[in-house]
Amino acid sequence: MLDDAWTGTDLALTLCLALTLINLASLGLAALRLGGRRGASIFPANAPVSLVRPVCGLEAFSEEMLTRGFRLAYPDYELIFCVADRADPIVPLLRRLMASHPGIPSRLIVGDERISDNPKLNNCVRGWDAARHDWVVLADSNVMMPPDYLQRLQAAWRPDTGLVCSTPIGARPDGFFAEVECAFLNTLQARWQYAGEAVGLGFAQGKSMLWHKPFLEARGGIRALAAEIAEDAAATKLVRAAGARVHLVASPFEQPLGRRDLVEVWSRQLRWARLRRVTFPAFFAPEIGTGPILPFGIALASAPSPALAGWLCGLAALWYGAEYALAFRAGWHRGPRLLLAFLVRDTLFPAIWAGAWMRGAILWRGNAMDIRPKVPARLRTRATAV
Repeated sequence: MLDDAWTGTDLALTLCLALTLINLASLGLAALRLGGRRGASIFPANAPVSLVRPVCGLEAFSEEMLTRGFRLAYPDYELIFCVADRADPIVPLLRRLMASHPGIPSRLIVGDERISDNPKLNNCVRGWDAARHDWVVLADSNVMMPPDYLQRLQAAWRPDTGLVCSTPIGARPDGFFAEVECAFLNTLQARWQYAGEAVGLGFAQGKSMLWHKPFLEARGGIRALAAEIAEDAAATKLVRAAGARVHLVASPFEQPLGRRDLVEVWSRQLRWARLRRVTFPAFFAPEIGTGPILPFGIALASAPSPALAGWLCGLAALWYGAEYALAFRAGWHRGPRLLLAFLVRDTLFPAIWAGAWMRGAILWRGNAMDIRPKVPARLRTRATAV
């Protein structure tokens, strides 16, 4: 019979092995899903599209990202830019780009509609209402649109689709902490999103969203996305309630990062974590097991032994090697510092995860957002009556 020390070691190793296998399975599912097509698209050929882009402030890549929207290889589309404040510094750039591309129908809509605590959603409402076509894409201003951007979104539209999205892929990092941001965005968050879609649990991502306007209008229109603090969480729940699915593009679109520092990475990841915790707490809770640093460290502290340490080092090498292999296969950012970025990311993540469970306001471009769970309207009405 094994003594207590060996029993503890065996238990710790078994738990860590299980976590490793789960993460390897997710990496494998994502690798199979990326770049492939599941079923034929039923999107009507060359259907006209309205491309709605909320904008706010000038960023390092603003001119390039916005110019790309005028150079799509698509026969019939319109561009609608939405800005909340007439004095926003992005406005002169938009007017110049619109004037220099007269062949592309484009409009600038100034002023938002306060339907929620989500400033981006508020900024999109009037653009959605003004869209002339039945197919509408909501796309952030920092999405790097290739010439076939619309075709790649449309290719994922199948008979059971309610929404097609693309998760952001970090690109052009400038500095080490921008590489840490890539480690968060790419082989962690995008990987899990593609793995989830592969098993029928597709989640919306607000960076690029292709809607069939009549589908959303029949369910409350864009204002229905105010049901959650994050419009992509509301979109996910709306699509699922309709018996449809969220599908992802075969190859996600990049987002150039430029320079990032630790504070920026921390605050952005904490904001997203709090949003996930509020909108999908049952899915957020297991995220603590997505990196090896914490569980492996606890296992070694609980049952210290040289043999266990050796096994855990081997599992960690397998874990991170597979993650790097996914970045290589998908053509995402990679380099000699990426493995170190994985380690830094997984060292930060337990604190981010814990911080997400604490109450606190979050800021989005200077706007305070209330992240408390939304109370259903029927419950608010009942409470008022009482």
